[in-house]
Amino acid sequence: MSKLVIVESPAKAKTIKKYLGNDFDVVASMGHIRDLPAAKLNVDVKNDFSPKYAIIKGKEKLVKDLKDKVQGCDKVYLATDPDREGEAISWHLATVLGLDLNDKNRVKFNEINETSVKRGISNPEVVDMGLVDAQQARRILDRLVGYRLSPFISQKIRRGLSAGRVQSVAVRLIVDRQEEIEKFNPEEYWSIDAKFLSNRKTLSASLTSDENGKVKIENKEQADYYLSRLEDAAYTASSVKKGTRKKQPAPPFITSSMQQEASRKLNFQAQKTMKIAQELYEGVDVAGYGMTGLITYMRTDSLRISEEARAAANAFITSEYGEKYLPEKPRYFKTRAGAQDGHEAIRPANVAITPAMARGSLSNDQYKLYNLIWCRYVASLMAPCVQDTVKIEITAEKEGVAGYCVFSASGYSIKFDGFTKLYEDVTADEDSDTNIPEVKAGDVLKLKEVKGNQHFTQPPSFYTEASLIKTLEETGVGRPSTYASIVTTIIKREYVKRDGKLLKATELGVATTNLLKEKFQKIVNTKFTASMETKLDEIDEGKTNYVAMLHEFYDDLENTLSKAKTEMQGQKIQLQEDITDVKCDKCGRNMVIKVGRYGKFLACPGYPECKTTKPLIEETSAVCPICGGNVIGKKSKRGYQFYGCSNYPQCNFMTWDKPTGENCPKCGKSLFKGKGGMITCSNEACDYTCKATRKNAKKTQNENDD
Repeated sequence: MSKLVIVESPAKAKTIKKYLGNDFDVVASMGHIRDLPAAKLNVDVKNDFSPKYAIIKGKEKLVKDLKDKVQGCDKVYLATDPDREGEAISWHLATVLGLDLNDKNRVKFNEINETSVKRGISNPEVVDMGLVDAQQARRILDRLVGYRLSPFISQKIRRGLSAGRVQSVAVRLIVDRQEEIEKFNPEEYWSIDAKFLSNRKTLSASLTSDENGKVKIENKEQADYYLSRLEDAAYTASSVKKGTRKKQPAPPFITSSMQQEASRKLNFQAQKTMKIAQELYEGVDVAGYGMTGLITYMRTDSLRISEEARAAANAFITSEYGEKYLPEKPRYFKTRAGAQDGHEAIRPANVAITPAMARGSLSNDQYKLYNLIWCRYVASLMAPCVQDTVKIEITAEKEGVAGYCVFSASGYSIKFDGFTKLYEDVTADEDSDTNIPEVKAGDVLKLKEVKGNQHFTQPPSFYTEASLIKTLEETGVGRPSTYASIVTTIIKREYVKRDGKLLKATELGVATTNLLKEKFQKIVNTKFTASMETKLDEIDEGKTNYVAMLHEFYDDLENTLSKAKTEMQGQKIQLQEDITDVKCDKCGRNMVIKVGRYGKFLACPGYPECKTTKPLIEETSAVCPICGGNVIGKKSKRGYQFYGCSNYPQCNFMTWDKPTGENCPKCGKSLFKGKGGMITCSNEACDYTCKATRKNAKKTQNENDD
């Protein structure tokens, strides 16, 4: 009896084939096989938003091959990823391949190992139409927003722009934060900091109170007042409080926390983190184990751990570290309200495969991420770290003078390392002083120095990829499967740019956001977008009809769009970054950058009275080897970059190679860099060539990852 299993990727197919043997043929669909074609809306809004799907261009042969395989087998299993997107892919496959949707042919693997794969094959289910409807609703919602709003903002700001249901909210968060930073007025405050000597060790402390209560110092005059009070004062340790506290480990990763921690510790961008996690989930050829999935499914917002996995981790902790490294009671983490609980937290599929054991079978990046996931998970089940804490109050008094000042110092030392033996959180303890000398109540301390320090309140930080993802999660915007693509999209579309690790809005991003805030408030409202996510969750639970939800959303969108078109008739927003210093040859106005079918060009802002246009020229320092004119960057009709002489058509010099900005050491002509990194001289009579040197070749792997 022949059986066919369809998965999404070849790597996953290879891993599963190993466990199922020769009775099964395992093939990959390479993701979605059909979608809404991009050329038109392809959603029939007058017929209950019926989507018009088509086979994705380039996948016709793949679909034909799948149909042939289905015809020649007795049983078909749909084993796409265990989430909404995977369920939709299974539904598309079943529909295109003519499978019975009432048949139990859907199998799911939260982790790809022999036990899970065979268990899934033995317990097939029907395709979950609730999940499919939720995915379709999301896809149609995004298509409606994109295809109805994008033409409007393109007309009002710049051709080729796009709006997105979730991306626009993400850009707004960045724009609002940027405006908050720009408007921030720092406030001055001071601290009085002292250093004392005790048992030949230094004890640092800060002024916290006086006879009137808590001290707040706002300027230098107030700071000088306290410093004068402290002249010739005697300092006594008036209170020494000792105690212990337990520091609990962080929970195992969910998608968002994995992306955030990989950004902080590994300098990985979210998209890179998800790509590597997908590889670890689908399977790696590990020495001694063969092809095996190393982690559980990586798109999840649940902190649940199976009891089977917990028992295996507890056994590992006991054997590796001893029973004292297990907590007194098993630790259970509470999943946040509104999270989907379909999958476990991200954890090793087999805790016995340690990062050290797998290292030789993994790429450097795979090892880094697997080590992070493995350590975080095992540490989450270990005993807490026990710390001895101390808080010291030091009273400053002058003989014969009423009043007093109190300085405070606090710190801790490690009594039992617990989970920190394996994994440390990125954030440090607030009480970071671990070197406080032994002090007893009543001890007289010798003052080493006391001084006033000026400070200013700081504005909120610019978003990083990690902090933006955290905010999206906290506000309920997007879902684990979308965080990475949101960031990638808003940068690709030039609404946001990276500045090191910081995300900053461009002028285009600010202008687009302000337009949407003014005319389409709901589209960029975090609460509204989060409520749409909740409705999508209700659809997959069977609580909400997705067609009714789409009607409600679309009707409101159309009314708002119609009103905006009327209010902004004849108006256009001109971006400062699009205005150039190139003068129009006919009317003298400063020409502006426009976007056309073949890319950017210069146009007169006086259109339609003045219709002058020019190609947008990229200036270079290279000199034409034929006539000595300037070499400029140009675009072909198909949008490819090339370089040619500014004296064209009198001079027809052109090259696909890029000017380096340097001159040939042999003949002095301009050098160009071509394919393969070879640098050649533009002078055909000169034979100078060399290999381009890599910039920052000595960077560490972590620096390169950013």
